[in-house]
Amino acid sequence: MPGRLAILLIVLAVGLAPADARAASREDVSSTHTALVAAYTALHAIVSTWPTVEASLHRVDQRFAAECPGVGSGSPQSESEQRLSYEVAGALFAAGYHADAKIAQAFIRTVSPLRWSNPALTRRAHRFIRGLREMIALQPPDLCGDVRSWIASGYTTIPASTLQFDQHVEAIEVAVPSPRLLAAYVQPADRGLLARVEHLLYRFEGLEFATGQDYWIKVLETLGLNE
Repeated sequence: MPGRLAILLIVLAVGLAPADARAASREDVSSTHTALVAAYTALHAIVSTWPTVEASLHRVDQRFAAECPGVGSGSPQSESEQRLSYEVAGALFAAGYHADAKIAQAFIRTVSPLRWSNPALTRRAHRFIRGLREMIALQPPDLCGDVRSWIASGYTTIPASTLQFDQHVEAIEVAVPSPRLLAAYVQPADRGLLARVEHLLYRFEGLEFATGQDYWIKVLETLGLNE
């Protein structure tokens, strides 16, 4: 769900730290401060405008309710159906990331130029940015058509479009560094900001879990698919 964004923002903001805070270079400190401010700004915007995400997910459900209500009713619960269930999750990912695209793009513009003396952190930051761009660009699948194709095969063949979409979503790399690596790059003056970012993350996680689970179940029910 759109929610992976917030987790990545907080972890990226503080990064991978050197063993000794005094070892941090001026660039390390500056990059970390900039990323931390960007993370706070993004998380605050995401939490403050959460109804926008909910409205986007609601529109996904409404669209399927209009185009193919109950299309999969009576379908057997099987391993193949799980691919369609994952496709539903991917459709919600796309809607959520599109809803927060402007927020994410502002974060990308701020963080993309940043560098750290630890090359692993810089590589991870760039990998995250690439993954975030891919999530923003993710196009919603034709779930109605894919479910109909699956039914037409006698519930035996998952459509190639479903497999391609699922594989694409799974391949988007938004690796989350371990929070244990939070960091000595964060200076004393930024510790209060870091605490506020962590608080926003906690609020976001609750919103993301409850909303994501609710709409995933709603869309599956709308389409007549099993969980």
